[in-house]
Amino acid sequence: MKAMILAAGKGTRVRPITYTTPKPMIPILQKPVMEFLIELLRQHGFDQIMVNVSHLANEIENYFRDGQRFGVQIAYSFEGNIVNGELVGKALGSAGGMRRIQDFSPFFDDTFIVLCGDALIDLDLTEAVRQHREKGSIATIITKSVPREEVSSYGIVVTDETGRIKAFQEKPAVEDALSTNISTGIYIFEPEIFNYIPAGVEYDIGGQLFPNLVEIGAPFYGIPMDFQWVDIGKVPDYWQAIRDVLLGRVKNVQIPGHEVRPGIYTGLNVSVNWDKVNITGPVYIGAMTKIEDGATIIGPSMIGPSCHICSDATVDNSVIFEYARLGAGACLVDKLVYGRYCVDKKGAAIDVQAAALDWLITDTRKTAPASPPDEHRVIVEMLSSNGRS
Repeated sequence: MKAMILAAGKGTRVRPITYTTPKPMIPILQKPVMEFLIELLRQHGFDQIMVNVSHLANEIENYFRDGQRFGVQIAYSFEGNIVNGELVGKALGSAGGMRRIQDFSPFFDDTFIVLCGDALIDLDLTEAVRQHREKGSIATIITKSVPREEVSSYGIVVTDETGRIKAFQEKPAVEDALSTNISTGIYIFEPEIFNYIPAGVEYDIGGQLFPNLVEIGAPFYGIPMDFQWVDIGKVPDYWQAIRDVLLGRVKNVQIPGHEVRPGIYTGLNVSVNWDKVNITGPVYIGAMTKIEDGATIIGPSMIGPSCHICSDATVDNSVIFEYARLGAGACLVDKLVYGRYCVDKKGAAIDVQAAALDWLITDTRKTAPASPPDEHRVIVEMLSSNGRS
């Protein structure tokens, strides 16, 4: 069976991570989110997978290759061109990307599924396809019910009593919402859908194709299903996803490494004197990471591989990517550290290099920075006390 993963977007709402990592490659405890999707597709017999790529396409293609080591076949449709020897992405929109593949050669010759490459799901795809075919639908959105107070964060799908889609509401106010069923970015199509997608232009599934199907009265349905869906649409969503995994709330994601103490997991060759640090789980510490004496780590927290947490530093409810050095006495509370950026749980980012805070957060592959000046020590002390208040 055939499927498509949408992976061409720039992921602007997940910056700064997506400056150097394409959204489908964002790791969930060292494993790209797209890998979980491929595993799910394979489990349900979808072993021929097309992936449209554009932004940082090489990162995706070099990791997944032809799919052989994942038990599937994968091919890529690059959207963009080469300018001055560099790949320059130019995405065609989600529907436009589908049409480009079909115009190249009619790949989609039977019922097929399309997944956005930025969510963790455990959906029964086999049952979803069965219900889609039972309704005689040309296009189906898999929906999920959310509490009414959360509807303003999502695109709402409005259906009649048979499930036929009548309208959409984009992030409506709670009092205006006509439904609590949201679009999950999981779609099922028949090949006839390409009759409604123009060729050679940028065209979006949600913003253009679906409203057109409603307008012309096509057999277009929303199927509500009960499944786990962890969206990674924005940086705060990602921060929460890591927390949920560490807390055991995401059932199809296991914490990697070895549980060296209750709730504390590590990769290979972590350097730490357990009797001289204060670590409260759940915590994951990546391979070849050094934790100096006097450091405090409070879960749920993740520290990536090859990091260095210096003496008397504190990591509390935070996510730190690989090769990060946290300076002595520094305190991170509710933060995400990615390269030269420190991001709070609402998504606000500080460029620590531009702010001359390299002594506080830097790359372990660089020469260790000098001790901060006295006025910077005062800043650290203030940040630490504010974080604890």
